[in-house]
Amino acid sequence: MGESVQAEVMMSFLVSEELSFRIPVELRYETCDPYAVRLTFHLPGDAPVTWAFGRELLIDGVGRPCGDGDVRIAPAEADTLGEVLIRLQVGVDQALFRSSAAPLIAFLDRTDKLVPLGQEGALGDFDAHLEEALDRILAEEQSAG
Repeated sequence: MGESVQAEVMMSFLVSEELSFRIPVELRYETCDPYAVRLTFHLPGDAPVTWAFGRELLIDGVGRPCGDGDVRIAPAEADTLGEVLIRLQVGVDQALFRSSAAPLIAFLDRTDKLVPLGQEGALGDFDAHLEEALDRILAEEQSAG
């Protein structure tokens, strides 16, 4: 298995305009899957839920609105790096999380030191690692559901 970077960040889970609560979220980046980051949300009373999406999406989303599918990331306020909103959607169900930008930027900086952005393909036998990563993702999904 390759090297990895991990961090835990406290995020607000925005249930509605009136209700939110803070939850721990584990951020993980692995050289065996160099294009992706994984966020594992630890919701009270539920099994942890892991989402994997492009590292570049998280990098871009800290500074400007981006994403047009199931994952959308944007600064909470335009022209400010204070907080970031992460919207995750499955069908009509969606969840909205708010995080301080600073720990996300620190995590992304550590991933860039491990594998500079744009150098992911230079990691050698990426195809073999991709199959291993896909097997691990499927195993995580089966154990969670």
